[in-house]
Amino acid sequence: MTTSTGSGAIHRWGVGFGNKCKRYRLRTSSSTADPQSNISHLVFGIASSANTWKNKRPYIEAWWQPNKTQGFVFFDRAPADHESQQWPPSSPPFRVSRDTSRYKEYNRHPNPHAIRMARVVLELFRELNKGVRWYVMADDDTVFFVDNLVEVLARYDHNKYFYIGSNSDCVASNFDHSFGMAFGGAGYALSYPLAQALVKNLDVCIKRYPALYGSDHIVQSCIADLGVSLTQEKGFHQIDLHGDISGLLSALPQSPSVSLHHLDAVDPIFPFIQNRHASLNHLMEAAKVDQSRLLQHIICYHKQNNWSISISWGYSAYIYEKIYPPSILHRPLQTFIPWKKSAKPPFMFNTRPLPSNDPCELAPHVFFFEAIDKTTTKGIDQIVTSYVRRSSPRRSVACSSSSNGSHYVDFISKIQVFSPATKHGEAGNRRECCEILHVADKHNFSEVQIRACMKDEIVA
Repeated sequence: MTTSTGSGAIHRWGVGFGNKCKRYRLRTSSSTADPQSNISHLVFGIASSANTWKNKRPYIEAWWQPNKTQGFVFFDRAPADHESQQWPPSSPPFRVSRDTSRYKEYNRHPNPHAIRMARVVLELFRELNKGVRWYVMADDDTVFFVDNLVEVLARYDHNKYFYIGSNSDCVASNFDHSFGMAFGGAGYALSYPLAQALVKNLDVCIKRYPALYGSDHIVQSCIADLGVSLTQEKGFHQIDLHGDISGLLSALPQSPSVSLHHLDAVDPIFPFIQNRHASLNHLMEAAKVDQSRLLQHIICYHKQNNWSISISWGYSAYIYEKIYPPSILHRPLQTFIPWKKSAKPPFMFNTRPLPSNDPCELAPHVFFFEAIDKTTTKGIDQIVTSYVRRSSPRRSVACSSSSNGSHYVDFISKIQVFSPATKHGEAGNRRECCEILHVADKHNFSEVQIRACMKDEIVA
């Protein structure tokens, strides 16, 4: 039995032998809660090599914020003299990893850099440990959306042991390594107490696991030895895929987008921008304005014309000439292939095959992000994203399910999407809703308004 007093103390009563009650007192903490975590509480450890940095650097500089983000790139050796003397402020400062030759007899890892990369967390902790709440580990081709990363980590108590990240997209990768592992390319975060405990035991633990493939598996095994399991966050994206990932990016799961990886192993994310780095920078134009909505999936319908509208904010807009329920549209179109082509089942999520020859089942009309702007409508500040058709119309005959031939989708060359200039939601919130404001006329563009869903509103 528990009772409380006005002093804030809690009295707990226990029943002992002979039905005698024993009274003891627990006092509640009088300390105030810590302020919410912000970017100053995060430090980044980026594992790289001197040979690959030249090509990988643009991925890091796309999200690194000089004088705001903290951390280091860790190299296997010092960059060339002219590079180190003229180190750009747009890149994180660098450190050279310590020699790991003393682990030679314990190094049977297929990845020759596994031990060095696993020790990045130790070297980062020794460099930066004052006022730090979260240690964020990443590869040199990891792209973070830092505002979203901060927002996700702020949900967790940094005073407890947390290991936060995500699995691979592919079943085979998780099977080969571990379903309990945060994949390092997607990035993962360790709370300060966990990092401190890991660092204290890391050298002994490295010797305990001499044959695991990579550094992320070594770290996960050492963390498991401390009694800590992975906390999954769906916004970390490993992207163990090949080919065109536009289908995936157009239907990501409902969670703030925290990271992308392997963008040098897939097609440029915008097909009309053939340079991968420039393609990423185009996406970051939307990220600079509103990360809370970036790549968030929003669905609405124009029932007069039997259309389904599917929007991935800041990336793409699809129009289907048929009504599909959200449960179907939330499945990505399989425009991509798995990391291992022969793996079955291939993915950790459901997909939709590329459609059949039925005109109404064909691939959607696809519009890609072009530009972003701000506007004020009736005294309300809004963000306007524009999506344009980058290829010629798919066919010359309208789908028979479209009820109004005058609004045939091929007339549309641009879609403008209006969204509130306020941050979208927190954990537990619904997806947003949208509605069609204007259908293409002689100006050949349509308008969509994003808004909060009404109570009990069904999107169907």
